[in-house]
Amino acid sequence: MKAPRRHGIAMLLVLLLCASLFLVYNGSFYSAARDANDTQTWRKEKAQSPRPVAASLRPSGPRLPPLQGYISIEDRKPLKMHCGTCALVTSSGHLIGGGRGQEIDRAECVIRMNDAPAAGDYASDVGRRTSLRVIAHSSMQRVLRSRNQLLNASQDAVFIFWGPSSYMRRDGKGLVYNNLRLMSQVLPALKVYIISWQKMLQFDELFKKETGKDRKISNSWLSTGWFTMTIALELCDRINVYGMVSPDFCSGDPGHPSVPYHYYEPRGPDECAMYISHERGRRGSHHRFITEKRVFAKWARTFDIHFYQPDWRPPPLPANRSLDEVDAKGRQT
Repeated sequence: MKAPRRHGIAMLLVLLLCASLFLVYNGSFYSAARDANDTQTWRKEKAQSPRPVAASLRPSGPRLPPLQGYISIEDRKPLKMHCGTCALVTSSGHLIGGGRGQEIDRAECVIRMNDAPAAGDYASDVGRRTSLRVIAHSSMQRVLRSRNQLLNASQDAVFIFWGPSSYMRRDGKGLVYNNLRLMSQVLPALKVYIISWQKMLQFDELFKKETGKDRKISNSWLSTGWFTMTIALELCDRINVYGMVSPDFCSGDPGHPSVPYHYYEPRGPDECAMYISHERGRRGSHHRFITEKRVFAKWARTFDIHFYQPDWRPPPLPANRSLDEVDAKGRQT
């Protein structure tokens, strides 16, 4: 009796093993078939919904690296943005007559400053698109006055506002912050960010590190150009700068034609006169435009930065001289 019982148990185990193998095989088969069907469906949908090459290669949504220090007015989350090639468009009168508008618009991201207009009569020289606009606290009212042109026409753009911490405080006493909150309520589709006070301190430290000058002791205000270039270094792989002259431009040939400080204010002050007066100013606070441009030229030797309209590049380093040595000599002079 024991032999038949053992035989029956063995047969039962064999049947269970065969059933298990069948289920594993069957599940693997259907899983593979399902994966194949999913792949075919994905390929079909992709073929029906083509995207630009740059957009298809660029991570989207939460995969973008957060840029700390740029805080959303709406939800206080950090900015998530990254661009391959950026066109950084200054406000210089040198842009007029250059015909670079289409070239600028071909960049993946177009960065502008303050209330500098695009499109319209300026389109052929400065382009139409805006991806990011960096705005000083002192320009906020001008931006609000030009709301239809700058804000309503740029719903997809990111707006970064900078200013002293007293203007940006969130306890009801920050004048600029309060206005930005109101603006975001009136135009909820806008992507509005402010620079945190910790980040502002980092901008000051960077200026001191690169120039050897303490911003407050030297009565200097960092320009919107300084903020814009530094932000561009964080979010762009390559930066094409339009309308920025070299550091020695205004001290070179005195016969070069006069251009307005702002291309959209043809009767405004001369650009070089503005740069020189600010650089030499000792009473009151001034921008150090020429000093900042020396830093930008230095950065262009290390990072992928290029200057157009006027076209120039930083001179090569002297033989057997390091970048730090040349920078230290510039600080002393």
